[in-house]
Amino acid sequence: MANWKVIGGIAGGIIVLGAIGNAVNGDKNKASAAPTPSSTVASTAATPTPANADNKADASPAKDEKKTVPNFVGMGLQSAQDTAQAAGFYNLTSHDSSGRARMQILDRDWKVCSQNVAAGSSKATTTRLDFGAVKLDETCPAKDQDEPSAAGGTMPDFHGKSVKAARAALDSGTSITVNDASSDDRMILIESNWQVCTQQPAAGAKLSGQPVEFTAVKYGETCP
Repeated sequence: MANWKVIGGIAGGIIVLGAIGNAVNGDKNKASAAPTPSSTVASTAATPTPANADNKADASPAKDEKKTVPNFVGMGLQSAQDTAQAAGFYNLTSHDSSGRARMQILDRDWKVCSQNVAAGSSKATTTRLDFGAVKLDETCPAKDQDEPSAAGGTMPDFHGKSVKAARAALDSGTSITVNDASSDDRMILIESNWQVCTQQPAAGAKLSGQPVEFTAVKYGETCP
């Protein structure tokens, strides 16, 4: 019986020693796996700069770069703008060739009648390109119609001009009344769709802050 106790004690001691050894080895492995502070700093410092960081400046076109201006006349306004950008021109604007001062809200509904820079000329890509345009179902005028101007304080001749253009030509503080020239007494809501029939004061009169009166009909209608 004594011998079995001795053998059991020896076996138990071996198991305990083995467990202690495994624990010590496990701690050593954990310690060797953890990065040292110096290796962490070195890894951070070695982070590479993005490869395209120096290419951003190269992607911007030079201010004096020149390109050939395409021919835009006859294109839809949206297509003309897309073509201009594809050619390198991004400074774009447009105006109403009819002189009615309409805004080109939906570009696909307009077509180009004129361009301020001749097709085929070589211009800097920063050049401002201005397209004169009319609605798709309209005929381009022989030349762009100038909007009226009251420069010099003299009342212009607004007959046949859009009410919107007439209003824009006068001083912003001018009191303006607009009435339907027909007997229908219609409300004049979109002034670019109405043309002036009569005006008061008359064309050529000196403007000195007096109220202005217009009568008008819709485009396509005849003044009474």
